[in-house]
Amino acid sequence: MQAPLIDNPNRAGFIALAQFPVIFLFGTKNSILSLLLGPGHGYEKLNYIHRWAGRGMFLGAAVHGAIWINNHLVYGLPILGQQKETSGVAAFGVLCVLVLSSFRPLRRLFYQWFFLVHVLGYVAFFITICYHTDYAVPWIFPPLAFYGFDMLLRLFRYRIKDATLVPVDSNMTLIHVHDCDDGWVAGQHVRLRVFFSGRVFESHPLTIVNAPSSTSCIPSNSLTLAVRVSGDWTRAINQYAIKEQEREASEKGEQPGVAVQVMLDGPYGGSSVDLGDYESVLLVAGGSGATFTLGLLDDIVARCVKLGRRNGEKTRRIEFAWCIRSFGCLQWFTPMLMDIANTVAGTSLDLHISIYVTCLCNPEAVPAIPNSDVMITRPSVTALLRELVTPPAPSTTHELAMSADADTNSVDSDSHDGADVEKPSRAGRLQWVGLGGGVAVCAAGPESLTREAQNAVARVSLTRGVELGGVSLHTELFAM
Repeated sequence: MQAPLIDNPNRAGFIALAQFPVIFLFGTKNSILSLLLGPGHGYEKLNYIHRWAGRGMFLGAAVHGAIWINNHLVYGLPILGQQKETSGVAAFGVLCVLVLSSFRPLRRLFYQWFFLVHVLGYVAFFITICYHTDYAVPWIFPPLAFYGFDMLLRLFRYRIKDATLVPVDSNMTLIHVHDCDDGWVAGQHVRLRVFFSGRVFESHPLTIVNAPSSTSCIPSNSLTLAVRVSGDWTRAINQYAIKEQEREASEKGEQPGVAVQVMLDGPYGGSSVDLGDYESVLLVAGGSGATFTLGLLDDIVARCVKLGRRNGEKTRRIEFAWCIRSFGCLQWFTPMLMDIANTVAGTSLDLHISIYVTCLCNPEAVPAIPNSDVMITRPSVTALLRELVTPPAPSTTHELAMSADADTNSVDSDSHDGADVEKPSRAGRLQWVGLGGGVAVCAAGPESLTREAQNAVARVSLTRGVELGGVSLHTELFAM
């Protein structure tokens, strides 16, 4: 134990081997920890430990190998030749390939190749490391057990269902999976395979847009997924749906969608924050991140309005903010937003919808969603949260509305560039309900948005957070 590291390089090697169970425990979809922690603590939230354990293994192996090579050079021994040295160099070479192929740019651009290299690479690493040292053999069994447990649970989670592809436009395809009305909670996602054009081996994670029928504002017996075009698979499924719908329309008349079969694996993930425990809720989404916040909105509105707060839900007001690139993106989820807004109308729940458009394209496509504002600007999560938790100034309602209208009009006149878009006013926004009820913030979308939400919540002082009754945050990163 007291031997210097340079005289005992095996110490670093043992540390590297000890990372095996950690890597597989936090790398599988159905890990024991994620099952114990429940929704909101799925594999995607624990995967960073998997990555850091892998880096720890690489660092330990590098130190172990470097000291061994140095000792061989000092004593004039050949680096390659015997099985122990040759297999050790081979194992480290395989580990280097695994680490290099895991860099985020490569992972995002060539995910299918990354996945294939990852699976085959670890098989090769297991074999070479066992040839390198007998001490590695006991460390192989826990990873195999974790992986076998994951595969076993997946077999019980797999479902093959009939579904309908509905191409909303060239950038979005909705998938309605039939005969699915329960078995998930709002905000969870599934891994989906669509049997089309020979691409049956590709599986992709997609967030469930709607809540289960028992806690949903929209009567449906289906599970809805949204596929935004962002890669070759999503583009292929969109083009396939468009072409098949056009073909069926020409042959059989008007068709509502394209019938396919899909395989579901899941559900996974979910929100770690129960919105019903908070009086004020801020839901922020960027682009297709709205699939996550829409499911949460559908769920909490139904629990408060449709089910009459039977579980003691405290939610009184909800600010739903969605940032999109063009007005055309509004049609992706307009029917669902309108159904939810109409459900809220005239109830004890106060809902306001803010839609932020970053490009002035097709402004006439703005739908008339109740109690909503559409603005051509980028949202500030900090400003949205500050407005949600700041009580109105001590002035009359008329003065407050007039000043807010004046401020809004001055901003909108600069940003809208003449577009005929509804201008927001403070009078039409959320009503103040007082302090102490708690605030829940959920953000989903690109990393810049989720990081801004984290910073916005972090800026709330400790004393202010206590006055508000606590501020909880959950973020969903829509990136690899």
